[in-house]
Amino acid sequence: MNTDILFFIGRLLLGSFLLYNAYNHLFKTKDLIAYTESKKVPMAKVAVIVSGLLLLFGGYTIITGVRVTAGIIAVALFFIPVTFTMHTFWKEEGQARMMDQIQFMKNLAILGAVLMLLAIPTPWPVSL
Repeated sequence: MNTDILFFIGRLLLGSFLLYNAYNHLFKTKDLIAYTESKKVPMAKVAVIVSGLLLLFGGYTIITGVRVTAGIIAVALFFIPVTFTMHTFWKEEGQARMMDQIQFMKNLAILGAVLMLLAIPTPWPVSL
């Protein structure tokens, strides 16, 4: 299969994941705000909305190939604080520790994948 098409499919999958989570942050805020408050994040509502906007912008840029560097910075600005604030598995015990550790590692893996995109020269194939 053509590598440009594979790369575009990968961008669609990653970008769609980010957009799905942006939707949750922006339109299903009630549960996310409660969870954010439980983690003692100040101004939880603002944090949820701003993080949703970062995901929205990042997902859009990855799918479209437009303003990619800015989008990757937005995604990093989401994942770094969220990973180390919301998924502090080292503070938990039992099932909560296991779940937070899974989320922590997943976030690091996604952040790593997104940062690798910076190594691919722009304009990307199949971009606007």
